Amino acid sequence: MKPDSLIFDMDGTLWDNVDSYVVVWNRGLTVKGFDKQVTRNELKGLMGKAPDVMLDTIVPGASRERQMELFDEVVAQYQQYVPDMKPRIFEGVYDGLEFLSEKYKILLLSNCEKDGLVNFMNHTRTRPFITDYMEFGQNFKPKEFNMNLLKDRNHLTLPIYVGDTDSDAQSAKKAGLPFVLVTYGFGTTRDYWLKFDSFPELTEYFLGL
Repeated sequence: MKPDSLIFDMDGTLWDNVDSYVVVWNRGLTVKGFDKQVTRNELKGLMGKAPDVMLDTIVPGASRERQMELFDEVVAQYQQYVPDMKPRIFEGVYDGLEFLSEKYKILLLSNCEKDGLVNFMNHTRTRPFITDYMEFGQNFKPKEFNMNLLKDRNHLTLPIYVGDTDSDAQSAKKAGLPFVLVTYGFGTTRDYWLKFDSFPELTEYFLGL
């Protein structure tokens, strides 16, 4: 199997920015009058989930309207916090994306808000290596839909999705894409084509194909 492109998830695959998300979620909860704060472990377990799933978990008793008001506030708080965030970029990601982009089309796909991937590319300075990207916040469609959107839009023959959770694996299956698991992320699954314990290991494998 020789892919022509690699589509990467963001959180848990390319970086760990959960500490920043804790700050902005808690600010949003306070501003919107919710008597609740979230912890790193709570948010870590929700990485990769669609916003409606996150909201139903964090504020299950709130109306959808109140939930969306909260989410809009969290997004606004995140945009303000971007200059101060200090994510942990996983080992080998910058060099790996640069080397892989010489052989494959590199694309990004996340269930994040609009401009979440833009913030990632700007912060990591990886924009030159990325062919295209798609965020949930751009069209509010599930990952499997956006995988095929990226495939069609960029005329990809055999894209592969790289992620770190079972929900990533199931989205790839629904889209008909092979799934590659990175084991250092926030989740796990038994439903994968290949798995790697580090980004350099993944890079070496695909450069050798």
